[in-house]
Amino acid sequence: MKLKNILIVVKDMERSKKFYHELFGLETIRDFDGNVILTEGLVLQAESTWRKFLDCDVIPENNSCELYFEEKDLKGFVRKLETLYPSVRYVTPLMTHSWGQKVVRFYDPDGNLIEVGTPM
Repeated sequence: MKLKNILIVVKDMERSKKFYHELFGLETIRDFDGNVILTEGLVLQAESTWRKFLDCDVIPENNSCELYFEEKDLKGFVRKLETLYPSVRYVTPLMTHSWGQKVVRFYDPDGNLIEVGTPM
């Protein structure tokens, strides 16, 4: 068995595809009705589809998991983030952990937690 994808729920599919493309360079591989597979194994699922399949509420900003990306030029990434998305909601502003890794944590437009850190 192997893990194939990570799925996150989004309210506005076009907005989310643009967000993940502009910031992380993710491209659309397949676009199904209510599900979009992006490069790197990320799947976006429309909130309406999620509700239909699971009959559960979506709880944005629940902080129980995060998408993790690595970027060598983290300061440049933060500048890009703030230029493209000036109203970004930070969870952890740019900081350095005790082991030397620089990280930033923020929410995507749907409240999914993202961490971007320098490679270890």
